[in-house]
Amino acid sequence: MKITLSDAARRYIALFEEETEATARDCLVFDDRVVFLVSAGEMATAIGPGGSEVKALEERIGRRVELVEDADTPEAFVASALAPAAVRHVTISRQNDVVAYVEVATEDRGVAIGGGGKTIETARTLARRHYDIDDIQLT
Repeated sequence: MKITLSDAARRYIALFEEETEATARDCLVFDDRVVFLVSAGEMATAIGPGGSEVKALEERIGRRVELVEDADTPEAFVASALAPAAVRHVTISRQNDVVAYVEVATEDRGVAIGGGGKTIETARTLARRHYDIDDIQLT
């Protein structure tokens, strides 16, 4: 699947990779934050000891930085995008639309949704861009 990045997203990816030495596969730019999709297995490198890499990047760009780790399957990807919520199970339904139904512990529903719905909307956007998933529903 081909993803079109804005000039700002490309600049942020270059800065991210320079700062962290991890690989970013995608970047979403919002007014108050920037979300990077980090290549699978590179999350620890991207975060750095005690979060040092993320903190340094936040200082350089003047926005909050959020990281999502890439995965090999759509189910694992959706679970990763909703982290740190404890995802019990993800089922992908391919009927009229492609919908990921996510079973989340009751106490983690708020975490999966995020403040103002930011976490689930970010997960939906990334899942649409990388796996053609039309929606994510919590069960």
